[in-house]
Amino acid sequence: MPELAYLNGKIMPIAEAMVPAEDRGYNFGDAVYEYVASYNGKLFCLELHLDRLAHSMREMRFAPLSMETIRHAILDLFEKGQMARAGIYIQISRGVAPRNHAYPPTDTPLQFFMTVRPVHEKPPEVREKGAFAITVADLRWGRCDIKTVQLVANCMAKQQALEAGVFDAIFVSAQGVVREGTSSNLFIAKNGVLVTHPLNHQILPGITRQVIMDVCRDQGIEVQERFFYREELAAADEAFLTGTITEVLPLVRIDGQPVGDGVVGPLARRLQHGLLERIQ
Repeated sequence: MPELAYLNGKIMPIAEAMVPAEDRGYNFGDAVYEYVASYNGKLFCLELHLDRLAHSMREMRFAPLSMETIRHAILDLFEKGQMARAGIYIQISRGVAPRNHAYPPTDTPLQFFMTVRPVHEKPPEVREKGAFAITVADLRWGRCDIKTVQLVANCMAKQQALEAGVFDAIFVSAQGVVREGTSSNLFIAKNGVLVTHPLNHQILPGITRQVIMDVCRDQGIEVQERFFYREELAAADEAFLTGTITEVLPLVRIDGQPVGDGVVGPLARRLQHGLLERIQ
């Protein structure tokens, strides 16, 4: 099926979609984004993604663009893509204007860009056997709750992980607070209790994180939203990442040391199964 792009109301092959050089997303990272995936021909948690996109746009003080307009465009692109398992990338910038740090006039049209492509699944063996990770210093900007395209620190950390021969990197603050992965949230488990970083400016409010916490409530699994430190990470029985494509991905070794027994734990397997039930 075709990989397509949407640009300001027009759908075309991705190779034909061109954004002007003075787009503020290109010059300043002055843009927000979302990524929505489908299963069996249906988009999963679309409304939650739209809510998060609206939050990002408000916090960035973008000109108004109705969520109904965005929703309609997403559904139109998804229908034309004709992919049962698709990923839709959505990016909205403050628009095109001569390069100036100050915001352009408020009537400057936003740039609304999207693509639809097949999802590249995580390797089954990584989900079955677990993945390795390293910890890195958190050098990101202070508003990680806004889903902007300012991801160079994330890219650098991911590359550092790959060069170390592991799957991902986990951000840790200068004070030793464990945050999240380069493109996913992080949970640890100790004695059957899950712990994850609270929602604030330092982490992204993950959609899959929210779904997993809903699953935990339904199944009577205790979840603590609080700060935790390197020492707790090192002593955890289990650790796993959550995200739109990541789903629930167990970590079995961090910084060269095994997590718990060094194998995928029962809570990670249980929650991946619970997530798939929600998806179905």
